[in-house]
Amino acid sequence: MATKKVIKKPAPKKTAAVKKPAAKVTTVKPAPAPKVVVAPKSEAVDPNIFPIGKLKRPEEFTETVINKLIQDIRILPEHLKKVSKKIKHKKQLQYSYRDGGWSIEQIIHHTADSHMNAFIRFKLALTENNPTIKPYDQDLWVETADVQLPVKTAVRLLKALHAKWVALLENMDKNDFKRSYYHPEYKTTSTLQDALAVYAWHGKHHVAQIEVALRNEPVKEKKVKKDKK
Repeated sequence: MATKKVIKKPAPKKTAAVKKPAAKVTTVKPAPAPKVVVAPKSEAVDPNIFPIGKLKRPEEFTETVINKLIQDIRILPEHLKKVSKKIKHKKQLQYSYRDGGWSIEQIIHHTADSHMNAFIRFKLALTENNPTIKPYDQDLWVETADVQLPVKTAVRLLKALHAKWVALLENMDKNDFKRSYYHPEYKTTSTLQDALAVYAWHGKHHVAQIEVALRNEPVKEKKVKKDKK
């Protein structure tokens, strides 16, 4: 009797497991903290030393700005004369706007000296190519003998000087105001438009200091009464 062959069915192949890609974990970085900008502390300005504030140069020297600065130069002698008339006695000439500062007498004579130098610097810059100007020691200049002259001498000098200066300024064009001079002490080059702004402020600055000095009248010492014995 023939035997039946048993045909073995092949075992089913195992299906390889399909690996699912791992889910990406998104890490949210915290936003950077905002930078704290610390504003620089504004420099304290002593109102006795700078009654009208420190010099602020114009951002742009337009025709209007330059004309205003020339007007400041023109009217300074009259303003100085007006404030000097408030001096009623000689002792007031020694009043100062602060302890250790110049006296009223010194300020008035200094203004004349300073603006004489300024006028010469303008003339040099207009006739030479970026000339080197001559510095001077203003603290020593206010100690020379001419400062003992009546302050009206300095006021009259300033009036005549500014008449010449204004005549010069009014006949300068844009290119003239861009001419310059070199200051060897400060190692800086200044254009004439910058110098004009400086001296326009300078005159008003000292007139205001005189006003402060006149208000700062020294306190008179009280006389101590002696008890009668």
